[in-house]
Amino acid sequence: MISESAFSQFIRPPLFITESLERSSMESGSAEQNSDESISCSLCPNNCVIKSGGFGICGVRGNKGGKGIIPFYGFITALSVDPIEKKPLYHFKPNSQILSLGFAGCNIHCPFCQNWHISQNTDVPGKWMQSGEVISAALKKDSPSIAYTYSEPLIHTEYILDCMTLAHKHGIANVLVTNGCINANAAAAILKLTDAANVDLKSFSAETYKKTLGGDLQTVINFIKLCKKMNVHLEITTLVVPELNDSNGELNAAAEFIASVDKDIPWHLSAYHPDYRWNAPPTDQTFLANTAKNAQKKLTYVYTGNSKFNNDTICTICGSALIKRSGYNVDVSGLINNCCASCGKTAKIAV
Repeated sequence: MISESAFSQFIRPPLFITESLERSSMESGSAEQNSDESISCSLCPNNCVIKSGGFGICGVRGNKGGKGIIPFYGFITALSVDPIEKKPLYHFKPNSQILSLGFAGCNIHCPFCQNWHISQNTDVPGKWMQSGEVISAALKKDSPSIAYTYSEPLIHTEYILDCMTLAHKHGIANVLVTNGCINANAAAAILKLTDAANVDLKSFSAETYKKTLGGDLQTVINFIKLCKKMNVHLEITTLVVPELNDSNGELNAAAEFIASVDKDIPWHLSAYHPDYRWNAPPTDQTFLANTAKNAQKKLTYVYTGNSKFNNDTICTICGSALIKRSGYNVDVSGLINNCCASCGKTAKIAV
């Protein structure tokens, strides 16, 4: 959540941005009208049938008189400039700052959500921002990238597409931080304009996704594969939650899947803390370290989040540190452009 005064530091009248991608009549691009004035929303695997006057599971895509509406178009619940490592992205524009936008609502309902106050509720403080104002904010803060993040951005597809299109016109990169629960057509449209993505692989159990999270594992798998196919820079995060997804078998299966897509995809294993409706104890740090060590047998780059452990990026040829990290303090002196400063080997890092 963010106050009016906090927004003011980012926003100036976008007088120099003449493009206008805003819509005067904000209707959903994913809704099909049914004979009884209900609509069928095809954006995500929930495939909601929404009665007139109601909303889908996400809480932001609704039905007014048999027409799909998106009344939260342009409603921003959080706005800040973050280190890009906070997304987390470790191999995309390291040591840069990124303008980060948050939204309202989500199409899944994780009981351990750490942003539940905006993801599981639409009655939250915020501010309406046109896409031009978002780009102006990024330019004002000299941010080379914009992240669509915090809660689930993909349920705001129309707005995201408008922002992403305008961002590219002004040389700004688009970063998506997402649960990946979106159907194929919308996914392809978004990823066409996405430069980098961090996808939350919340579990590697279809049953957990369905019964506990309200999502669909296969849709997330498809999304990850599509990121790779469309040459989007991809990193994956798994919050290791005790009593949910922390069995060795499940974590090994997740690592094997990621390796089958590309063994060089960075995997962020993050420690959980009790929040929202999940009260299991925090992730054991030793277990987290051992899990990361085991995953490194399959994957080139495995990092631990919310931890005390070393997260440097090491050259796979000579063993020198390409990027040194201490919290959000980042030293990229081991890189020259995207090559190892010691041996000259090209690193899989987008600088």
